Amino acid sequence: MVVGGLLAVMWLLEALDTVTLNSLDAYGIEPRQAEDLLNIAWAPFLHFGWPHLIGNSGPFLVLGVITYLAGVARWIVATLTSVVVSGLAAWLLSPVGSITAGASGLIFGWLTYLLVRGLFTGRPGQIAIAVVVFLLYGSVLWGVFPTMPGVSWQAHLGGAIGGVVAAWQLHKDPESARYPRS
Repeated sequence: MVVGGLLAVMWLLEALDTVTLNSLDAYGIEPRQAEDLLNIAWAPFLHFGWPHLIGNSGPFLVLGVITYLAGVARWIVATLTSVVVSGLAAWLLSPVGSITAGASGLIFGWLTYLLVRGLFTGRPGQIAIAVVVFLLYGSVLWGVFPTMPGVSWQAHLGGAIGGVVAAWQLHKDPESARYPRS
């Protein structure tokens, strides 16, 4: 319900953005503008039109729910780490004058979190999930390279790094109960 609720918020924000003639687009991340650092928090909820949102909705729901199944505390850490690292990468590396928004940085974070956590835990179930996730979504990893104009490879790369960092934070010590399943 949490992941679905966040997705519903994105759809409502895009409807509001459409009605207000894309006025919310200005709340994305503009590189190296100090006042835009706070936009890192809400840029993942904003999209540049319906096709952008529709393209992110399926992976957001699937990867978000699978990550959530690891437990609420782990989902929160994986989500926040991915959002912050993705946003900072976009803020630091994107071309001046561009604006970055959308959930794909977070999606890349969840993706890499799910792909690498099994390496840290060694648990067969998590490795199996990683294999299935890779078969379904592994091809999107090419999005961390600057191959498509107008697509923020910087946010994708940052999100992917954030997901790996989150997996390391949460699973580096498999015996640790610091973030138990809830």
